[in-house]
Amino acid sequence: MRALAGLALLFFLVAAMVLAVMAGAVPLDAGRVLGALWDGFAGRAYDPIVWQIRLPRVMMAALVGAALGVSGAVYQGLFRNPLADPYLMGAASGAAFGATLALSLSGSLSGAYAHSVADHWPDTVPLFAFAGAVGAVALAVVLAGGVSRRYNLILAGVVVGSVLIGLTTYLMMLDADRVRAVFSYTLGNLAFSGWADVRRLSVYLLASMMPLMFFGRALNALQLGDEVARTLGLPIGWIKALMILGATLATAAAVASVGIIGFVGLIVPHTMRRIMGEDYRWLIPASALGGALLMVLADLLARVLVRPAELPAGVVTTLLGGPFFLYLLRRQRA
Repeated sequence: MRALAGLALLFFLVAAMVLAVMAGAVPLDAGRVLGALWDGFAGRAYDPIVWQIRLPRVMMAALVGAALGVSGAVYQGLFRNPLADPYLMGAASGAAFGATLALSLSGSLSGAYAHSVADHWPDTVPLFAFAGAVGAVALAVVLAGGVSRRYNLILAGVVVGSVLIGLTTYLMMLDADRVRAVFSYTLGNLAFSGWADVRRLSVYLLASMMPLMFFGRALNALQLGDEVARTLGLPIGWIKALMILGATLATAAAVASVGIIGFVGLIVPHTMRRIMGEDYRWLIPASALGGALLMVLADLLARVLVRPAELPAGVVTTLLGGPFFLYLLRRQRA
């Protein structure tokens, strides 16, 4: 049954990706899209609209969604809390601070930001955002006194995130043009993704997500409590450290690539848990597929809801995730 559900998720993901390639300022029919994909894979002439504009964006959406879905599932299992998400320990705030710092070091932003943020976006922004996200989580771990103190980790993450938000706001206020640039980044946007961005993100995710796929048994044991997991012979400290490192790297890579996309890591694992059950050996890969599906559909909605203009994908996920979070909160109280 679980294998069948996984195949269904994969089918819906492929269908959503084809539909997302079809939609845009110039609508394409399914025959043209499938023909262009076939020609491209066969090494023949390729359609530039499909291969250079839309397909990289759709691939980036799928990779970002998979990263946030898996990271959310790992964090929820690690903290044994269905309200946990990939940004719990300050990764999003750290990434925003890193991006803002990169913009500050590049000097005053040009007037071109009034028209296009991406055309003059410094190359150092993804690197600084990645370093900021990883640094924020590392600082939270140090302040908490180690990875085994999960409640201290949550509190430390909240404190670190709040401080970094304050620093980000201060840097933004130093230059009015910077406010627009950073605000665009914090909303999350896939509009300017290219194949180079897809390849770079794929390398990061291969190194961070693949090990997480093998932690299903360990997460199942942790649901019984740390003491029970220790009696089963698991090195709790090392396992938690590796899971936090992998989930943080995946989250940081996604955020550094497209900005802050909220609620995907909260919605997807909870939904997949209803379909796949509580076994993390199935839940983690299902969260990757579910996250990719949700992100592709969210980006599709961002392109068609206010056509010919576009919404940032992060706005769509927030509109979906806000009510979902309130539903989870009410259910927890009940």
